[in-house]
Amino acid sequence: MRQAARRKANAAWLQVGDGSHLELHHTAWWRHIYRDFRRYRVTADPALRTVFLTQGFWASCVYRVSRALLGRIRLAWPLTALAQKLIEIISGISLPAECEIGEGLYIGHYGSIILAPQCRIGHNCSLAQNVTIGVAGSGEQRGAPVIGNRVFIGAHSVIVGRVTVGDDAVVCAGSVVVRAVPARAVVMGNPARVVSYEGSFEYVLYDSMDVDPARRTSLEKVRSLNAGPA
Repeated sequence: MRQAARRKANAAWLQVGDGSHLELHHTAWWRHIYRDFRRYRVTADPALRTVFLTQGFWASCVYRVSRALLGRIRLAWPLTALAQKLIEIISGISLPAECEIGEGLYIGHYGSIILAPQCRIGHNCSLAQNVTIGVAGSGEQRGAPVIGNRVFIGAHSVIVGRVTVGDDAVVCAGSVVVRAVPARAVVMGNPARVVSYEGSFEYVLYDSMDVDPARRTSLEKVRSLNAGPA
């Protein structure tokens, strides 16, 4: 019976929220910073700790300001390049201004987070330490990942190539992702494989998440399909 439910789920996951049609609504840079800050506050991190002691928040602030400056001032490149290099040295986190990252980015740990300039990441995503999201492949298949909304990426994970990670997915610690991850899937291993369809609902917290229409629709999808752990 469970196998039948999983087959039904596999047929439906990629139809909605698969990340391939990721839409990022871009607002003012300071509002993005505020949304990032609120992700830490929702997880009960003290405000002063977030501002003064959280390297992930520093890196996201530099990224937001750098991206805003590059979009407005052509000669800002040397300044933004220097600022990004300094934050890489201080925090070990590389968020190129060229990559697209939605609001509500949460980086709760220090260091060794590398993002390719071509990658795209959705809203309210969480990255742990030692995560690599990079370019791989050759010819037309060469490219960088597209990460959907509300995705949790665990420590020491590697996601490379022209792949999509669907909305509300979980990439478990130490996973190597080289092919598409369905929405709401939990994947682990090298190469990563689906172990359940429980999604990231317990791991990604943000303001008003209980009334977010997209999240509620995704959660109802899980409940209606009744796809449990493998």
